Amino acid sequence: MQGTAARFITIVLLIAISIATLSDQVLAYENKTHNWSYKPAPQHTPSGTEPYYVELLEQSDGYYIGHPNQKTLYLTFDNGYENGYTEKVLDVLKEKEVPAAFFVTGHYLHSAADYVKRMVEEGHIVGNHSFHHPSLPAKDDAGLEEELTKVEERYTQITGGPYMRYLRPPRGEFSERTLMKSKELGYTNVFWSLAYVDWEVDKQKGGDYAYEKVMRRIHPGAIILMHSVSPDNAEALAKIIDECEKLGYTFRSLDELGLSQPLF
Repeated sequence: MQGTAARFITIVLLIAISIATLSDQVLAYENKTHNWSYKPAPQHTPSGTEPYYVELLEQSDGYYIGHPNQKTLYLTFDNGYENGYTEKVLDVLKEKEVPAAFFVTGHYLHSAADYVKRMVEEGHIVGNHSFHHPSLPAKDDAGLEEELTKVEERYTQITGGPYMRYLRPPRGEFSERTLMKSKELGYTNVFWSLAYVDWEVDKQKGGDYAYEKVMRRIHPGAIILMHSVSPDNAEALAKIIDECEKLGYTFRSLDELGLSQPLF
């Protein structure tokens, strides 16, 4: 009788271990590093991307583009450090009454707190760009959470809120695990469908160049990525906004992305 009971307990334990192992396998998301890329389309039609990336974004509720049949645009800036041009960018946005999202790092929060306050006061979104700007797939879950939490804490110290809910992965590097882990932490990952090489401050080519690079690829639903370190962007921004509006486009907040379905 005792032998039968012991065997029964052993079988139950083995089943429990098997279930736990299977659960871990189900929850173990792939951590292969991907570098975000998009495929520009001709004649101002919406950009595409890799089908697998679309699948991952659908799984994690992320975005890279808005509705492809609506002439709406989403203006976003990555702010890794201050280079003297954010004030002009904010002045233009205020004058044109255009909303934007600014993705900030720990360095930016510590060195440009006044601009972060102004972003919030003027109705813009401030998103998370990580504290140290690492490749997130290189961080384990605890390290990833720390990168995001430290930004949240400093941001709250500066502004008192509101809650951060958008994430732009540093360097555009991501994995299934980082997308799903950041989703669990309450974040929506936001990539882009229009950008150009604008972050090399020693290779700027003037406002007209920035204007042409953006307007050449403008398309319905575009999430536009610009870097605020670029004097070219600051110089071209007003002209870009004016021309897009002449073409019938409307600039929207990222908060309205969820209202535009389908997204892919």
